[in-house]
Amino acid sequence: MKVLVYGAGVLGSYLAHVLIRGGNDVSVLARGARADELERNGIVLRHYFQRKTTVDPVRVIRTLEKDELYDLIFVVMKYTDFRAVLPILAGNLSRNLVLVGNNAEAEEMQSELLEQSEIEKNIAFGFQLSGGRREPGRTVIIRNRGQMVLGGLDGPVSFQTELKQAFANTNYKLTTHEDMDAWLKNHVIPILMLCYLPQIHDGQMNKIARDGKLIHHAVAAMGEGFHVLETLGYPLTPAGQASVIRKHRWLVQEILKLYHLLPVSRMIDGNFAEIEALAHKFQDWLKQAKVKTPHWDELERQLRIKKAGE
Repeated sequence: MKVLVYGAGVLGSYLAHVLIRGGNDVSVLARGARADELERNGIVLRHYFQRKTTVDPVRVIRTLEKDELYDLIFVVMKYTDFRAVLPILAGNLSRNLVLVGNNAEAEEMQSELLEQSEIEKNIAFGFQLSGGRREPGRTVIIRNRGQMVLGGLDGPVSFQTELKQAFANTNYKLTTHEDMDAWLKNHVIPILMLCYLPQIHDGQMNKIARDGKLIHHAVAAMGEGFHVLETLGYPLTPAGQASVIRKHRWLVQEILKLYHLLPVSRMIDGNFAEIEALAHKFQDWLKQAKVKTPHWDELERQLRIKKAGE
């Protein structure tokens, strides 16, 4: 399969690695120093849990031309970057696209992409269950088994045959979801909480683990966040996630304390601009829902105080 991974950050680099090892003809779109680095050294990954380093030569492109055709394009970007590339994707003649990453506006982005495109596009949205950070000369990837949750917004993904073929010779797991828009919106809730805590305590994970009151607010705030989505008519999915957070708060608090004591918690970067944009979107949902969220409000208050003091 001829595949383009549009974006060469942590998650895009890992996805390209998987697809290359699966025998696909893979190109990566990157720019500037990152493109130079990939051309010079290939994709250098340090697999954190597996304690190994892999190197994969890869074709690098810097622009996506209209007539350069791919069987699949995976757009692996931050939420704040997606909209800038929609016109470029719309202008290209490839049909099968997967937008991978945090996304609170999947329906709006799909509409924009379809309206701008000259040809029919098949669009899916996905989220790769991994993390990591960039280091000089390499990317550290945090993952167990490679996995992506993906789905369409208007029924089953129409290009499942191409997806299965691309990942056929890999250990990577594709899990399809029937309501990907709701899944992505639900995912915003824990993502914001996990990123708020380091901001409040300046990235000092041990301090977070010792701050029981802060963790209590975070777990309660997640329950409030799910209530906002319910009020707006979105299903809670995966249902087990919300159920555990609501019914077993003490257990979730202890898990969060343990997580922030582990070295791996320091290895996952959160992008400030992306988190801020997701937080603004949640505030829009909150205004529409018109429900009370005292624990969420308290964390937002602490963030404002922190920013004011910087």
